[in-house]
Amino acid sequence: MASVENKLRWVLLTAVAPISWGTTYYLTYLYLPADAPLWGAIIRALPAGLVLLAIRPRLPRGVWWWRAGVLGVLNMGTFFALVYVAAQLLPSSIATTVMATSPLFLMVLAWPMIRERPQILQLTGAVLGIAGVALMVLTGASGINLAGVAASLSAIAISSVGHILAKKWTTDIDVISVTSWQLIAGGLVLLPVAGFIEGAPPALDLPAILTFAYLSIVATALAYAAWFTGLKHLTAGTVGLIGLLNPVVGVLLGVIVAGDILELRQLLGLVLVVVGILLGQPIVKQLLGARQKRLQRGAEGEPQGIRDGSGTKTDG
Repeated sequence: MASVENKLRWVLLTAVAPISWGTTYYLTYLYLPADAPLWGAIIRALPAGLVLLAIRPRLPRGVWWWRAGVLGVLNMGTFFALVYVAAQLLPSSIATTVMATSPLFLMVLAWPMIRERPQILQLTGAVLGIAGVALMVLTGASGINLAGVAASLSAIAISSVGHILAKKWTTDIDVISVTSWQLIAGGLVLLPVAGFIEGAPPALDLPAILTFAYLSIVATALAYAAWFTGLKHLTAGTVGLIGLLNPVVGVLLGVIVAGDILELRQLLGLVLVVVGILLGQPIVKQLLGARQKRLQRGAEGEPQGIRDGSGTKTDG
């Protein structure tokens, strides 16, 4: 029971990340400049990394200088840049659906990289999650740009490699430090890219400053610390499926705050995503395993013979 409770605790902590990420769509749309996504990523990442570094003032040592750089490039710098490209080429509905394939990438890549073999329930949950997200956000009226799809898939693949490497490398070091180093490295990598593509940083009004403060502290520093903590204690497949809460929160926030109305198709999609997430969780696997054992014990303890309709056993 203690093991189940511990895993549930890590699941709930990990869920903080996609839940907070799900709020970014609405806030970004309302309060942030639309023409400077790379600067937006830098303004999120660098302060978040510095805040975590202030909480855990520890510099990299030895191999962690290059490891922090690699993780920062994969999980932050390159990921944000490719997402920016995809956002320019794809409708948000298609981009969101493509990004929903990330649990599958994590499961497949974790097998050769860290010997975590994907489980049937997790694979089933990932497929249900993709179908559910597609039902929630696709309208059928959007065109598909192959370069945009390639950028989205590349972003998922690269960040999945980065997440698995973070899981592999953080067994003997605290997550707060590693997360701070990644965010700082990723922000620094993006600086010249943003300057070349977008020019000078955008001017920000008070609502934008407050929004960036929330996104940096909650949706970046806290969220990534929770995410990498989950990767440290749970399987990559489990964490990937928890990430599907991201589009769910985005859709629900639109309903609650913006007054959007969910169609039956979207409700069905939401149910599929939730079922997909649950199928990949350790507690569900343990409950199903315990039920199967009870059924097996019951079958083994049943006397041989056939019972008639009155409940009396008769020999066959």
